[in-house]
Amino acid sequence: MLLGIIAFVLVLFLLSQGRFILISLVVAIILFSLTSEAIRAIARLQIGPVRVPVWLASVVALMLIAATLLSLAAVLVAQANEVVGMALRYYEPAQTAIADLFGWMGADVEAAVLNSMRTIELPGYLRALAGQASGLLSATVLVILFVGFLFAERIWFATKLQNLMGDAAQAERASKVVETIMHRVNRYLLVKTGVSAVTGGAVYLIFVMFGFDLALPVAVLTFALNYIPSLGSIIATLAAALVVQVQTGDASAALAVLGGVGVLQFAIGNVIDPMLMGHALRLSSFGIIISLAFWGAVWGLPGMFLAVPIMVAVMILCSQTEVLRPVAVLLSREGLPDTGDPDPDA
Repeated sequence: MLLGIIAFVLVLFLLSQGRFILISLVVAIILFSLTSEAIRAIARLQIGPVRVPVWLASVVALMLIAATLLSLAAVLVAQANEVVGMALRYYEPAQTAIADLFGWMGADVEAAVLNSMRTIELPGYLRALAGQASGLLSATVLVILFVGFLFAERIWFATKLQNLMGDAAQAERASKVVETIMHRVNRYLLVKTGVSAVTGGAVYLIFVMFGFDLALPVAVLTFALNYIPSLGSIIATLAAALVVQVQTGDASAALAVLGGVGVLQFAIGNVIDPMLMGHALRLSSFGIIISLAFWGAVWGLPGMFLAVPIMVAVMILCSQTEVLRPVAVLLSREGLPDTGDPDPDA
Protein backbone atom coordinates (compact mmCIF):
# COMPACT_ATOMS: atom_id res chain seq x y z
CA MET A 1 0.00 0.00 0.00
CA LEU A 2 2.75 2.42 0.98
CA LEU A 3 4.74 1.56 -2.14
CA GLY A 4 1.63 2.22 -4.26
CA ILE A 5 1.16 5.66 -2.70
CA ILE A 6 4.83 6.50 -3.21
CA ALA A 7 4.66 5.37 -6.84
CA PHE A 8 1.51 7.44 -7.44
CA VAL A 9 3.10 10.56 -5.94
CA LEU A 10 6.24 9.98 -8.02
CA VAL A 11 4.18 9.64 -11.22
CA LEU A 12 2.31 12.86 -10.40
CA PHE A 13 5.63 14.63 -9.80
CA LEU A 14 7.04 13.45 -13.13
CA LEU A 15 3.85 14.38 -14.99
CA SER A 16 3.94 17.84 -13.46
CA GLN A 17 7.64 18.47 -14.01
CA GLY A 18 7.63 17.22 -17.59
CA ARG A 19 4.34 18.83 -18.54
CA PHE A 20 5.70 20.91 -21.45
CA ILE A 21 7.33 17.95 -23.21
CA LEU A 22 4.57 15.47 -22.32
CA ILE A 23 1.75 17.74 -23.50
CA SER A 24 3.60 18.37 -26.76
CA LEU A 25 4.15 14.61 -27.17
CA VAL A 26 0.47 13.76 -26.57
CA VAL A 27 -0.63 16.43 -29.06
CA ALA A 28 1.89 15.08 -31.59
CA ILE A 29 0.58 11.52 -31.15
CA ILE A 30 -3.00 12.73 -31.67
CA LEU A 31 -2.02 14.61 -34.84
CA PHE A 32 -0.09 11.59 -36.07
CA SER A 33 -3.16 9.44 -35.43
CA LEU A 34 -5.44 11.85 -37.28
CA THR A 35 -3.23 11.91 -40.37
CA SER A 36 -2.18 8.23 -40.48
CA GLU A 37 -5.49 7.05 -41.92
CA ALA A 38 -5.40 9.84 -44.51
CA ILE A 39 -1.83 8.91 -45.49
CA ARG A 40 -2.83 5.26 -45.94
CA ALA A 41 -5.77 6.31 -48.11
CA ILE A 42 -3.55 8.55 -50.25
CA ALA A 43 -0.93 5.80 -50.60
CA ARG A 44 -3.63 3.49 -51.99
CA LEU A 45 -4.46 5.95 -54.75
CA GLN A 46 -3.21 5.12 -58.22
CA ILE A 47 -2.93 7.72 -60.98
CA GLY A 48 -2.62 5.61 -64.11
CA PRO A 49 0.39 3.32 -63.59
CA VAL A 50 1.81 5.58 -60.85
CA ARG A 51 1.04 4.95 -57.16
CA VAL A 52 1.65 7.70 -54.59
CA PRO A 53 4.63 6.64 -52.39
CA VAL A 54 4.01 6.50 -48.65
CA TRP A 55 7.06 8.69 -47.99
CA LEU A 56 5.72 11.39 -50.31
CA ALA A 57 2.29 11.31 -48.66
CA SER A 58 3.99 11.54 -45.25
CA VAL A 59 6.12 14.53 -46.30
CA VAL A 60 3.08 16.36 -47.71
CA ALA A 61 1.09 15.59 -44.55
CA LEU A 62 3.92 16.88 -42.33
CA MET A 63 4.18 20.10 -44.35
CA LEU A 64 0.42 20.64 -44.10
CA ILE A 65 0.47 19.96 -40.36
CA ALA A 66 3.36 22.38 -39.85
CA ALA A 67 1.69 25.13 -41.90
CA THR A 68 -1.66 24.63 -40.14
CA LEU A 69 -0.19 24.55 -36.63
CA LEU A 70 1.98 27.62 -37.16
CA SER A 71 -0.97 29.52 -38.66
CA LEU A 72 -3.26 28.54 -35.79
CA ALA A 73 -0.61 29.45 -33.23
CA ALA A 74 -0.12 32.86 -34.85
CA VAL A 75 -3.89 33.48 -34.90
CA LEU A 76 -4.28 32.42 -31.26
CA VAL A 77 -1.39 34.59 -30.11
CA ALA A 78 -2.78 37.58 -32.05
CA GLN A 79 -6.27 37.05 -30.63
CA ALA A 80 -4.89 36.57 -27.11
CA ASN A 81 -2.96 39.83 -27.34
CA GLU A 82 -6.05 41.62 -28.66
CA VAL A 83 -8.20 40.23 -25.86
CA VAL A 84 -5.62 41.24 -23.24
CA GLY A 85 -5.43 44.76 -24.68
CA MET A 86 -9.22 45.11 -24.75
CA ALA A 87 -9.53 43.64 -21.25
CA LEU A 88 -7.06 46.16 -19.86
CA ARG A 89 -8.97 48.93 -21.61
CA TYR A 90 -12.30 47.74 -20.22
CA TYR A 91 -10.92 46.84 -16.79
CA GLU A 92 -12.40 49.78 -14.90
CA PRO A 93 -15.77 49.82 -16.74
CA ALA A 94 -16.04 46.05 -16.26
CA GLN A 95 -15.83 46.36 -12.49
CA THR A 96 -18.62 48.91 -12.46
CA ALA A 97 -20.75 46.96 -14.93
CA ILE A 98 -20.49 43.72 -12.94
CA ALA A 99 -21.21 45.52 -9.67
CA ASP A 100 -24.32 47.07 -11.25
CA LEU A 101 -25.73 43.58 -11.70
CA PHE A 102 -26.03 43.36 -7.92
CA GLY A 103 -27.69 46.77 -7.59
CA TRP A 104 -31.12 45.20 -7.01
CA MET A 105 -29.77 43.74 -3.75
CA GLY A 106 -29.01 47.17 -2.36
CA ALA A 107 -26.33 49.86 -2.50
CA ASP A 108 -24.29 48.21 0.26
CA VAL A 109 -24.07 44.91 -1.61
CA GLU A 110 -23.17 46.70 -4.84
CA ALA A 111 -20.41 48.63 -3.10
CA ALA A 112 -19.10 45.47 -1.43
CA VAL A 113 -18.93 43.67 -4.78
CA LEU A 114 -17.12 46.62 -6.36
CA ASN A 115 -14.58 46.78 -3.54
CA SER A 116 -14.00 43.03 -3.73
CA MET A 117 -13.36 43.20 -7.47
CA ARG A 118 -10.89 46.03 -7.04
CA THR A 119 -8.74 43.77 -4.86
CA ILE A 120 -8.26 41.37 -7.80
CA GLU A 121 -5.04 42.10 -9.69
CA LEU A 122 -6.50 41.18 -13.07
CA PRO A 123 -3.93 43.07 -15.20
CA GLY A 124 -1.13 40.94 -13.76
CA TYR A 125 -3.01 37.73 -14.55
CA LEU A 126 -3.77 38.91 -18.07
CA ARG A 127 -0.15 39.80 -18.80
CA ALA A 128 0.94 36.39 -17.49
CA LEU A 129 -1.66 34.76 -19.75
CA ALA A 130 -0.34 36.70 -22.73
CA GLY A 131 3.16 35.48 -21.90
CA GLN A 132 1.93 31.87 -21.88
CA ALA A 133 0.21 32.41 -25.22
CA SER A 134 3.50 33.62 -26.68
CA GLY A 135 5.11 30.36 -25.52
CA LEU A 136 2.60 28.55 -27.75
CA LEU A 137 4.87 29.08 -30.76
CA SER A 138 7.77 27.18 -29.16
CA ALA A 139 5.40 24.37 -28.19
CA THR A 140 4.14 24.26 -31.78
CA VAL A 141 7.67 23.81 -33.13
CA LEU A 142 8.26 20.95 -30.65
CA VAL A 143 4.99 19.27 -31.71
CA ILE A 144 6.01 19.50 -35.38
CA LEU A 145 9.36 17.88 -34.59
CA PHE A 146 7.66 15.05 -32.68
CA VAL A 147 5.22 14.44 -35.54
CA GLY A 148 8.10 14.37 -38.04
CA PHE A 149 9.96 11.71 -36.06
CA LEU A 150 6.78 9.65 -35.65
CA PHE A 151 6.28 9.71 -39.43
CA ALA A 152 9.89 8.64 -39.92
CA GLU A 153 9.47 5.71 -37.49
CA ARG A 154 6.00 4.56 -38.58
CA ILE A 155 7.26 1.92 -41.04
CA TRP A 156 8.95 0.06 -38.16
CA PHE A 157 6.03 0.13 -35.71
CA ALA A 158 4.67 -3.32 -36.66
CA THR A 159 8.10 -4.96 -36.48
CA LYS A 160 8.91 -3.35 -33.13
CA LEU A 161 5.53 -4.36 -31.70
CA GLN A 162 5.95 -7.99 -32.76
CA ASN A 163 9.47 -8.16 -31.32
CA LEU A 164 8.25 -6.50 -28.11
CA MET A 165 5.32 -8.89 -27.61
CA GLY A 166 7.28 -11.96 -28.69
CA ASP A 167 4.18 -13.51 -30.26
CA ALA A 168 2.47 -12.71 -33.56
CA ALA A 169 -1.06 -13.26 -32.19
CA GLN A 170 -0.51 -10.98 -29.19
CA ALA A 171 1.12 -8.38 -31.43
CA GLU A 172 -1.90 -8.47 -33.73
CA ARG A 173 -4.26 -8.05 -30.78
CA ALA A 174 -2.24 -5.13 -29.42
CA SER A 175 -2.22 -3.54 -32.87
CA LYS A 176 -6.02 -3.80 -33.08
CA VAL A 177 -6.38 -2.20 -29.64
CA VAL A 178 -4.14 0.70 -30.71
CA GLU A 179 -6.12 1.10 -33.94
CA THR A 180 -9.37 1.16 -31.95
CA ILE A 181 -8.02 3.88 -29.66
CA MET A 182 -6.88 5.91 -32.67
CA HIS A 183 -10.25 5.46 -34.39
CA ARG A 184 -12.27 6.48 -31.30
CA VAL A 185 -10.10 9.52 -30.59
CA ASN A 186 -10.05 10.56 -34.26
CA ARG A 187 -13.82 10.41 -34.52
CA TYR A 188 -14.27 12.32 -31.28
CA LEU A 189 -11.89 15.08 -32.37
CA LEU A 190 -13.33 15.38 -35.89
CA VAL A 191 -16.90 15.62 -34.60
CA LYS A 192 -15.86 18.01 -31.83
CA THR A 193 -14.01 20.22 -34.32
CA GLY A 194 -17.02 20.44 -36.62
CA VAL A 195 -19.45 21.13 -33.79
CA SER A 196 -17.12 23.71 -32.21
CA ALA A 197 -16.68 25.47 -35.56
CA VAL A 198 -20.45 25.71 -36.04
CA THR A 199 -20.91 27.02 -32.48
CA GLY A 200 -18.12 29.57 -32.82
CA GLY A 201 -19.50 30.71 -36.18
CA ALA A 202 -22.98 31.15 -34.71
CA VAL A 203 -21.61 33.24 -31.81
CA TYR A 204 -19.64 35.35 -34.29
CA LEU A 205 -22.82 36.04 -36.31
CA ILE A 206 -24.73 37.00 -33.15
CA PHE A 207 -22.07 39.53 -32.17
CA VAL A 208 -21.82 40.96 -35.69
CA MET A 209 -25.59 41.21 -36.17
CA PHE A 210 -26.05 43.20 -32.97
CA GLY A 211 -22.92 45.31 -33.43
CA PHE A 212 -20.93 44.07 -30.43
CA ASP A 213 -17.12 44.39 -30.37
CA LEU A 214 -14.70 41.47 -30.01
CA ALA A 215 -16.78 39.21 -32.26
CA LEU A 216 -13.80 37.25 -33.57
CA PRO A 217 -11.98 36.79 -30.23
CA VAL A 218 -15.21 35.61 -28.54
CA ALA A 219 -15.89 33.24 -31.44
CA VAL A 220 -12.35 31.82 -31.24
CA LEU A 221 -12.71 31.46 -27.46
CA THR A 222 -16.03 29.64 -27.92
CA PHE A 223 -14.50 27.34 -30.52
CA ALA A 224 -11.58 26.45 -28.23
CA LEU A 225 -13.59 26.03 -25.01
CA ASN A 226 -16.07 23.67 -26.67
CA TYR A 227 -13.32 21.03 -26.70
CA ILE A 228 -13.65 20.93 -22.90
CA PRO A 229 -16.74 18.79 -22.17
CA SER A 230 -19.56 20.30 -20.10
CA LEU A 231 -17.55 23.06 -18.41
CA GLY A 232 -16.21 24.60 -21.62
CA SER A 233 -19.61 25.47 -23.09
CA ILE A 234 -20.75 26.97 -19.78
CA ILE A 235 -17.64 29.15 -19.50
CA ALA A 236 -17.93 30.23 -23.14
CA THR A 237 -21.58 31.22 -22.69
CA LEU A 238 -20.87 33.21 -19.54
CA ALA A 239 -17.85 34.87 -21.20
CA ALA A 240 -19.95 36.01 -24.18
CA ALA A 241 -22.61 37.49 -21.89
CA LEU A 242 -19.97 39.17 -19.71
CA VAL A 243 -18.32 40.77 -22.75
CA VAL A 244 -21.67 42.22 -23.82
CA GLN A 245 -22.39 43.46 -20.30
CA VAL A 246 -19.01 45.19 -20.07
CA GLN A 247 -19.35 46.79 -23.51
CA THR A 248 -22.92 48.04 -23.24
CA GLY A 249 -23.63 48.19 -19.53
CA ASP A 250 -27.10 46.91 -20.48
CA ALA A 251 -28.15 43.92 -18.39
CA SER A 252 -31.04 43.10 -20.74
CA ALA A 253 -28.65 42.79 -23.72
CA ALA A 254 -26.31 40.60 -21.69
CA LEU A 255 -29.21 38.39 -20.59
CA ALA A 256 -30.42 38.13 -24.20
CA VAL A 257 -26.97 36.98 -25.33
CA LEU A 258 -26.76 34.63 -22.35
CA GLY A 259 -30.11 33.09 -23.25
CA GLY A 260 -29.44 32.90 -26.99
CA VAL A 261 -25.95 31.42 -26.72
CA GLY A 262 -27.11 29.15 -23.88
CA VAL A 263 -29.94 27.71 -25.99
CA LEU A 264 -27.52 27.27 -28.89
CA GLN A 265 -24.99 25.46 -26.72
CA PHE A 266 -27.70 23.28 -25.17
CA ALA A 267 -29.14 22.27 -28.54
CA ILE A 268 -25.75 21.47 -30.04
CA GLY A 269 -24.36 19.76 -26.94
CA ASN A 270 -27.41 17.64 -26.16
CA VAL A 271 -28.90 16.92 -29.60
CA ILE A 272 -26.46 17.39 -32.50
CA ASP A 273 -23.26 16.34 -30.72
CA PRO A 274 -24.59 12.98 -29.38
CA MET A 275 -26.28 12.24 -32.72
CA LEU A 276 -23.01 12.70 -34.63
CA MET A 277 -20.87 11.02 -31.99
CA GLY A 278 -23.03 7.88 -31.85
CA HIS A 279 -21.39 5.15 -29.78
CA ALA A 280 -17.86 6.32 -30.43
CA LEU A 281 -17.60 7.37 -26.78
CA ARG A 282 -18.99 5.24 -23.97
CA LEU A 283 -17.68 7.40 -21.17
CA SER A 284 -19.29 8.16 -17.84
CA SER A 285 -20.23 11.83 -17.42
CA PHE A 286 -18.97 11.73 -13.84
CA GLY A 287 -15.76 10.10 -15.05
CA ILE A 288 -15.28 12.90 -17.58
CA ILE A 289 -15.59 15.50 -14.80
CA ILE A 290 -13.06 13.61 -12.66
CA SER A 291 -10.72 13.37 -15.66
CA LEU A 292 -11.09 17.10 -16.31
CA ALA A 293 -10.30 17.89 -12.68
CA PHE A 294 -7.29 15.54 -12.55
CA TRP A 295 -5.62 16.54 -15.81
CA GLY A 296 -6.51 20.18 -15.23
CA ALA A 297 -4.71 20.03 -11.87
CA VAL A 298 -1.68 18.24 -13.35
CA TRP A 299 -1.31 19.96 -16.74
CA GLY A 300 -3.50 23.04 -16.40
CA LEU A 301 -5.71 24.19 -19.28
CA PRO A 302 -4.02 21.94 -21.90
CA GLY A 303 -4.76 18.96 -19.66
CA MET A 304 -8.46 19.77 -19.74
CA PHE A 305 -8.40 19.76 -23.56
CA LEU A 306 -6.63 16.38 -23.57
CA ALA A 307 -8.68 14.81 -20.75
CA VAL A 308 -11.22 12.99 -22.94
CA PRO A 309 -8.75 11.48 -25.47
CA ILE A 310 -6.59 10.25 -22.58
CA MET A 311 -9.66 8.84 -20.81
CA VAL A 312 -10.71 6.95 -23.97
CA ALA A 313 -7.25 5.36 -24.22
CA VAL A 314 -7.20 4.47 -20.51
CA MET A 315 -10.66 2.85 -20.63
CA ILE A 316 -9.84 0.70 -23.67
CA LEU A 317 -6.46 -0.36 -22.24
CA CYS A 318 -7.95 -1.21 -18.83
CA SER A 319 -10.69 -3.30 -20.47
CA GLN A 320 -7.99 -5.62 -21.89
CA THR A 321 -6.78 -6.74 -18.44
CA GLU A 322 -8.88 -8.58 -15.88
CA VAL A 323 -7.13 -6.85 -12.98
CA LEU A 324 -7.88 -3.36 -14.36
CA ARG A 325 -11.29 -4.15 -15.88
CA PRO A 326 -13.15 -2.67 -12.83
CA VAL A 327 -11.50 0.68 -13.66
CA ALA A 328 -12.80 0.43 -17.24
CA VAL A 329 -16.29 -0.39 -15.94
CA LEU A 330 -16.25 2.69 -13.68
CA LEU A 331 -15.11 4.91 -16.54
CA SER A 332 -17.75 3.59 -18.95
CA ARG A 333 -21.16 5.20 -19.36
CA GLU A 334 -23.38 2.12 -18.89
CA GLY A 335 -20.93 -0.20 -17.17
CA LEU A 336 -20.04 -1.61 -20.59
CA PRO A 337 -16.45 -0.52 -21.33
CA ASP A 338 -15.08 -0.35 -24.84
CA THR A 339 -13.15 -3.58 -25.36
CA GLY A 340 -11.48 -2.61 -28.59
CA ASP A 341 -14.00 -4.37 -30.82
CA PRO A 342 -14.89 -2.78 -34.17
CA ASP A 343 -17.15 0.24 -33.87
CA PRO A 344 -20.68 -0.59 -35.06
CA ASP A 345 -21.17 3.02 -36.13
CA ALA A 346 -17.96 3.20 -38.16
